[in-house]
Formats: sequence, C-alpha cells, structure tokens
Amino acid sequence: MKVENAVYPKGEQLTETVAKGVNKPIVMVNLLKFKDKAEYKDGRATTDDGKTAYNRYGADMLKFVTEHGGRLLFMGEVKSLVIGNVEEMWDVVALVEYPSSEAFVKIAMSPDVAKFGVHREAGLAGQLLIQTVQGAGL
Repeated sequence: MKVENAVYPKGEQLTETVAKGVNKPIVMVNLLKFKDKAEYKDGRATTDDGKTAYNRYGADMLKFVTEHGGRLLFMGEVKSLVIGNVEEMWDVVALVEYPSSEAFVKIAMSPDVAKFGVHREAGLAGQLLIQTVQGAGL
C-alpha cells in the first residue's frame, strides 16, 4: 500500500467524495502530520510550530463546521502503531461528523474557510482524509 500525504485534495477526489457519498451523516477520518515550523505562503514571520498554526485554523474550522450541522467526535495524539508499518507516523487523528458528503464539500470549499485556511496550509506537512459511513457492510 502506497501512502501519500497531501495538503489539498485533487479535483477528482472531491467529485468522487460526492459521487460515492450518501445523503446521511458521514465521518471524516483526519490523519494529520505537522511541519516542525509553520510556513506561510505570504512570507509572514512566525515562531509558531506547525501544530500551533494548525490549531489556529482548527478553532475557526470547528466553529464553522458546528454552525453548519457538523461536530467533532474525537481528536487525539497518535502514540504508536499497533499493526502495520509506515515510514513516518501521523501526529494527530481527528474524527469529524458532517450531515452528508455534499455538506462536507460545501463546507470545505466555502470562501469563509479559505480566509482562515492559511493557518492549515502553514501548519500541515500533509494529511490523509478518509470518508466513512457508519454501519456500511458490518
């Protein structure tokens, strides 16, 4: 299995998210890897590490998601890998519930999110974002 962290989805990934999604609640599994030092595209000076910059984004994003019907279910620090093998571990796992796949895409692509998304981009080295649906096939 090849694993490739990314900061932004490819266009076809968002299209697939809606196409394979459902009109019921979904949970997005966020596997987050932070930069050692935050880096802003606009060149602003900062002494923040990546986690601090991302947390600035996270506070605004959580408020926005909640205002649009979503909620944070879990957020925790990765401590160890029990099964499998990866070159580098993620730092944090977050589970966020959205009303539907379409609602997720609308929230993620909102111009309002872009305003504070600069902190996400400055702080993240990469992430995996996995759409899940409860009870599918279990």
